[in-house]
Amino acid sequence: MSNPKFTRVPSMRERVEDTLSAHRNQLVALLSRYVAQGKGILQPHHLIDEFNNAVCDDTACVKLQEGPFCEILKATQEAIVLPPFVALAVRPRPGVWEYVRVNVYDLSVEQLTIPEYLCFKEELVDGQSNDPFVLELDFEPFNASVPRPSRSSSIGNGVQFLNRHLSSIMFRNKDSLDPLLDFLRGHNHKGNVLMLNDRIQRISRLESALNKADDYLSKLPSDTSYHEFEYALQEMGFEKGWGDTAKRVLESMHLLSDILQAPDPSTLEAFLGRLPMVFNVVILSPHGYFGQANVLGLPDTGGQVVYILDQVRALEAEMLLRIKRQGLNFKPRILVVTRLIPDAKGTTCNQRLERISGTEYSHILRVPFRTENGILHKWISRFDVWPYLETFTQDVAGEISAELQGKPDLIIGNYSDGNLVASLLAHKMGITQCTIAHALEKTKYPDSDIYWKKFEEKYHFSCQFTADLLAMNHSDFIITSTYQEIAGTKNTVGQYESHTACTLPGLYRVVHGIDVFDPKFNIVSPGADMTIYFPYSDTEKRLTSLHGSIEELLFDPEQNEVHIGTLDDQSKPLIFSMARLDRVKNITGLVECYAKNATLRELANLVVVAGYNDVKKSSDREEIAEIEKMHALMKEHNLNGQFRWISSQTNRARNGELYRYIADKRGIFVQPAFYEAFGLTVVEAMNCGLPTFATCHGGPMEIIEDGVSGFHVDPYHPNKAAELMVEFFQRCKQDPTYWEKISASGLQRILERYTWKIYSERLMTLAGVYGFWKLVSKLERRETRRYLEMFYILKLRELVKSVPLAIEDSNEHMI
Repeated sequence: MSNPKFTRVPSMRERVEDTLSAHRNQLVALLSRYVAQGKGILQPHHLIDEFNNAVCDDTACVKLQEGPFCEILKATQEAIVLPPFVALAVRPRPGVWEYVRVNVYDLSVEQLTIPEYLCFKEELVDGQSNDPFVLELDFEPFNASVPRPSRSSSIGNGVQFLNRHLSSIMFRNKDSLDPLLDFLRGHNHKGNVLMLNDRIQRISRLESALNKADDYLSKLPSDTSYHEFEYALQEMGFEKGWGDTAKRVLESMHLLSDILQAPDPSTLEAFLGRLPMVFNVVILSPHGYFGQANVLGLPDTGGQVVYILDQVRALEAEMLLRIKRQGLNFKPRILVVTRLIPDAKGTTCNQRLERISGTEYSHILRVPFRTENGILHKWISRFDVWPYLETFTQDVAGEISAELQGKPDLIIGNYSDGNLVASLLAHKMGITQCTIAHALEKTKYPDSDIYWKKFEEKYHFSCQFTADLLAMNHSDFIITSTYQEIAGTKNTVGQYESHTACTLPGLYRVVHGIDVFDPKFNIVSPGADMTIYFPYSDTEKRLTSLHGSIEELLFDPEQNEVHIGTLDDQSKPLIFSMARLDRVKNITGLVECYAKNATLRELANLVVVAGYNDVKKSSDREEIAEIEKMHALMKEHNLNGQFRWISSQTNRARNGELYRYIADKRGIFVQPAFYEAFGLTVVEAMNCGLPTFATCHGGPMEIIEDGVSGFHVDPYHPNKAAELMVEFFQRCKQDPTYWEKISASGLQRILERYTWKIYSERLMTLAGVYGFWKLVSKLERRETRRYLEMFYILKLRELVKSVPLAIEDSNEHMI
């Protein structure tokens, strides 16, 4: 048998050059078409469309279509055209990028570095620049020694990789076990020593003490309470925290013994998951109206509030369970820190402290935005909060220290503003930080980095993108709901991945902003509150007493601020959607898609719950534009009789029953967003047994198995989406069991993957593992954080000064 030959993989430049040699005429024709469009950015669909238009039918053209250049083109995420040059940003697989530039006039090809490509891209905005001193943000040198996986399929499984890496080091070098001993000996909570006392100073002493404890505990009944043998273990060197019964203490000690003898990743994770490390948690979510009632649908107030409240309930339950199993009697505390809004619009957002329903030890702590002129009374957009956050952070630090009588063990940021505040607090207090983006705005608004100045007055993206980069690099670990959020798909770029290399001309270039292979990334998907969102078939739990008010919402002919539009044929199934009324959620796009398909209008009625139906009620710029568009669509397409527009509903119990009522009528749920980071309403609808059609851009792509547990729709191709719905309703008419099949498959998918129980278990384990890693593997990234501190002081603080402070309606509001 001959030995295999290893050959070097040709670079992108070499592959383009080879194609030029073999298909010179065809490639020149194609590139000339790109150049003929003039200066600008070409997106992937533009590139492929021009390729298909330029390629002819002869043999040479067919070979070009089947050759390596076509593969390069399919992997290209953007092309920068500055005649006579065309530069390609090629992404052969998630997280991996190469850049090439072709001169169409002399057919020369060159490979570009990241700074060279970004410099070339900047010419679109500023023209050619000879300034050699442009501020470049580059985190790669700081992360050179951080272990990381190399396969794209490993992205988002950071903790598994780190555990494999650490257990491998422990296996090869027993001296590396000493930090584990230090970690266990350093455990305490409010003056209470946990795990080990001063009797155990060395690994050898720990091993012999474990053997002694094993002999002692093995003779006790397995259900013996810890308090009955507490003092015996103390004499051996063990303190409380190992377990509440003899059986559980033994299990924990056996896990540690296995690690000391033959470390493996699963044992290490199981042991760290049992350690008493997290008792106090602070969760940051400053913007919007954060409350438990009458807030959903208000500006900047939607899925994130629901997510955090459900997260807190599940997290407290998991913390209480773990504390009990650890043999401890401490009371956990969770504080959700948000902004106090004196003009609360009938909500509780003007109350400083509010206990979260369904919990014992969790509260919303509200701290006002203030300036040297006093407290800000009114709501302001999430895009305008930047001037208030530094003072807010200082005030929050004092408030949480007073509430907790100490420091939290874990701090969790949410969205750009919450993650920036979390970074500043974690930096100040030296605590483990978790980042949850929910949505990175950069991917929602195409080319909002290169053309940031066009967006600046309305959105202040220079502040937001800078804050995002600071937070994601400062954080100890990052939670995402899906893989796509990190690294996209084969053909689309992930939210975090889009921050790998980008430029804000005139401000700075991001040469290495974030590495999606970094082991700080972990996919932990949330669920829906199963006390609210349960299957329509669970008749004993159904809230049938609400059906009268639901039918009034849907069918009452009166036109008012709660509902407009009528449904003439109430026997038809309902197409249902519920979301904030903004551009990205694309509710008006769904209405237009429905309005233009006569067959779909015959088969089903359309009901949307979104925003206000009166522009006078809204103070949000995007929402006002969408309200006006909705009214125009209703008038243009004469939708009365087939369409119902219900204003935002904040009664979650009734919303859950509304999903089920629509399932009773054999309807569907549609989530038509241009991009959805996760898709909580998708999980809610599927959990209620409602067949779901959801955007293929973002999280729903992973939640739904297309054609099995629901359907993917492309909001950029609304006609196809309408035809897919038509096909579904027609098939259900022919075979009523088809609706039930999709309903059951959707519910099964949720139960297997998307529950808050799974989420809270994973989050607690991650908090323990990354807290351990900070000590053992020296992953505190001190150098990175000093670099970030400088970038914050010299750049972000200056950018924030350009954001105007809010103007109050009356001087009496400033106190």
